Formats: sequence, structure tokens, C-alpha cells
Amino acid sequence: MDKQSDDFDEMKQENAKKKIVSIDSMSTKKKNMTIQMTDGVLIPRKDDGHVLNSWRITFFSALGLLAGLVIFKPHPFRDIFLVTIQGTPVTFEATIFAILGAIVIGTLTGLGSVSKHRWINMVSGVYVELIRGIPLLVQLIFIYYAMGRFFHIEGMIAAVVALSICFGAYMGEIVRAGIQAIPRGQMEAAIALGLTRGQAFRYVILPQTVKIVLPAIGNEFISMLKDSSLVSTIALSDILRKGREYISRTFLSLETMLIVALIYLVITLLLSRLVGLLEERLHKNG
Repeated sequence: MDKQSDDFDEMKQENAKKKIVSIDSMSTKKKNMTIQMTDGVLIPRKDDGHVLNSWRITFFSALGLLAGLVIFKPHPFRDIFLVTIQGTPVTFEATIFAILGAIVIGTLTGLGSVSKHRWINMVSGVYVELIRGIPLLVQLIFIYYAMGRFFHIEGMIAAVVALSICFGAYMGEIVRAGIQAIPRGQMEAAIALGLTRGQAFRYVILPQTVKIVLPAIGNEFISMLKDSSLVSTIALSDILRKGREYISRTFLSLETMLIVALIYLVITLLLSRLVGLLEERLHKNG
């Protein structure tokens, strides 16, 4: 009887081992079938040895399609490209000046958000909640058309001011989060060494905050470049505006919007790659 029970136990153990082996083989197959993904959206890592990843597929597909249409189908795609690409300087001009303004506004807002003065903290909070609650398009139209009843405002100035104010609120939250990411002990140690609170912020906290928030600022720059297409509503000749003007002359809306979309896609993918390289370098250097 004992021998039969022992044999039965051995059979159970043998079956369990077979199940484990089959499960391991299945998991190995699943691992082999795993799709390789990057760490960040559209940003491949520098050590990513895979030829095919989301960024490379998207970028080279967009670039190849754009080049193919322009080269092999010159009419109308080359004509459309030559017209719409003329709006690129205006797009970058508005974006670059606006990101500089947003950084200044965001830095002041972020410092105000962590200030010990209640009224400064309150003003920063109200500004952030107010601006983030109003769409960018509404702010553009308000500054250019509504405020234009009282002041003569150029289109580029209105675009830069609206983008700076809008993204300054988001930048303020980025700066605030970056400051709060620094351990409190560093501020206390700086004060213990004889620095004032302002000097501690300037020489200890802010330099570290800059390294933390730089990748996020790069992402905001990309978002701002895409949102700058809204400035076409106030008669600025950016990429989208040039495309709309071409449509009004030829009525080729599908072909024109395809080229406009591909131009924006190629530009933003290139910038996203640069942001990824910047983030890797900052992470590598500590």
C-alpha cells in the first residue's frame, strides 16, 4: 500500500514538472514575440540597438512619403511644398520668442508658488488656474482682436504674448515641481552655512532645478510649436496659413493638408529626438 502511494506521488511530481516545463516554454515563446518599445514616446534611447522602433518607423516613413510626393509628383505636391515651407521662419520665430517669454513667466510663477508670502503665492495660483482654464485660441483672439480695439497690436506680438502667457502657466507648474523635487535638507544646509534664503535659492536650489526641468521645457517647446499653428487665425503667414492660402487659390485641400501635416510631423519628430538626447546627457552627467 505504501509502495502504491509512493508511486502515485512520483507520478504527480512528474506531471507537475511537465506542466512547469510547458509553461516555461510558452513564456519563452511569448518573450521572443515581445514587441520592442522605447522608454519615451517617439524618443528612442541612444543604446537602443533595434533597427525598427516607433520613432524611426514614424520619422523615416513621414520623411520618405514627403520626399516621394515632392519628387515623383511635382504637380501639385512640389508646388504645395514650396509654398507652405515659406511659413517655417514665422512658425519658428513665434515659437522661439514665445518659449523665452514663457520661461521667464514660468520661473517667476514657480518661485511665487513656493513663496512663503501668502499674497505672492495666491497671485501665482490664481494666474495658473485662470490661464489654464482658457483655451489658447480664445486668448489669441482676445489679445489680437478684442485688445486691438484699444491698442494697435502687430500679429507677431499678439502671437508671442498669447503663447508666452498661456505656456507660462504650465511652465510655472514645471518649475514649481522641479523646486519641490530638491530635498529640503539642501536649503536647510545652505542656511546653516550662513547663506540667506535668497542666496540659497540662487546658488543651490535653482542650478539643480534647471537640470531637472530642462527636458520638460524641451517638450513644452515641441507642444508650443504645434500649437503655434493657431496663429494662422490672426493672419500670420505660418505653415498652416500658407497652406490655407494655397487651398483658397486651388481648392486642393486634401493634398495641401497632407503636405502641411507631414512638414509638422518631420519637424516635431526631429525636435523630440533632440530632447531625448538632451535628457540622456543630463541623466548621464547626473
